Amino acid sequence: MRPASLAQTGQCSAGWDAGPLWRALTWCGVAQTTETSLRRTPLYERHAAAGAKLVPFAGWEMPVQYSGIREEHVTVRRDAGVFDVSHMGQVETRGPDALPFLQRMLSNDLRRLPEGGAQYSVMTREDGGVLDDLFTYRLSECVFLTVTNAANHERDLAWLRSHAADFDVDVIDAATQFAMLAVQGPRARSLVHALSDGLTPSRMRCCERTVAGAGTLVCATGYTGEDGVELLLDPTAALEVWDALLAAGAAPVGLGARDTLRLEVCFHLYGNDLSEDRGPIEAGLGWCCREQTGFIGSEAVAAVRANGPAEKLVPFVIDGPGIARQGNPVVGGGVVTSGTFSPCLERGIGMAYVSPERAEPGTRIEIDVRGTVRPAVIERKPLYRKGS
Repeated sequence: MRPASLAQTGQCSAGWDAGPLWRALTWCGVAQTTETSLRRTPLYERHAAAGAKLVPFAGWEMPVQYSGIREEHVTVRRDAGVFDVSHMGQVETRGPDALPFLQRMLSNDLRRLPEGGAQYSVMTREDGGVLDDLFTYRLSECVFLTVTNAANHERDLAWLRSHAADFDVDVIDAATQFAMLAVQGPRARSLVHALSDGLTPSRMRCCERTVAGAGTLVCATGYTGEDGVELLLDPTAALEVWDALLAAGAAPVGLGARDTLRLEVCFHLYGNDLSEDRGPIEAGLGWCCREQTGFIGSEAVAAVRANGPAEKLVPFVIDGPGIARQGNPVVGGGVVTSGTFSPCLERGIGMAYVSPERAEPGTRIEIDVRGTVRPAVIERKPLYRKGS
């Protein structure tokens, strides 16, 4: 589905203007709150000084873009960008029963998680509805750190604590203990390595390092489809590390490009592609569910796996002009959950829930975009592959 210019150059184009702020926010699904009292990360002053467009997001005042969504997107694909993701939440679980407790709460098999390892999972209700998708890092035998989505942190924390009584475990709100920076792109690892006292960890691993003079948990995870790391550090050190990363050549990147990057590689966004009304099987996340561990909701998830979901989440590419938005109906049944303009494919892309018989790659569908029917084609994941 790539246009000829991309097939010939193998590059993402940087010539697209994001347009008016509200339009850009609509494309990336960022304008989600209207709070008058917004929290700010330790890097707020840096964002404001850099001329970032700051918007409400999940109760925080966050940068949606600096130089422009497309330019920042392309920088991450070609070089290195750094995101302030300090709005994300963290929960520390420690104690003799930390492993069996999290095994009950999270969908994946934490027995497979070594010390210094990272694992993706979902947390579900008894009926299989998804409460959140999370990354968990095993810091030692009995200490785990779980990163939550910003909008879900308080609910996640309450849910975990409500099930902890039968376990010898402490569930600690660690959100104020960390700032979090994501350094992503082909040059991200070498850039961080040059500022640190040791090698960056291999993919899906984490380790403690000193980065730009600050003690840092360096995690080889990310949300862009590119190589890179996420840095968790003391909030008081965030300014120094941020400045060092920019001085070393990383470009600041906002939430707008974070959304277009993740959608090109079909990573889920909670509140769009995942919700309490959807289960992990229909969302295509059965790979991170190990029903045999007995996690909360495992029986419901197993039943859907056995019987087949009523709908499936699939990626699509618009065949022609137009951009589908979240909530746009798929003609004949289904709904768009995420939609944007792809700077690398140079057309509209997205994800949608459709019936299983329409979920095969190559299937043609139509999407009602504000009264205009746009043809689209179901594709395989990911829509963008590195180097393509």
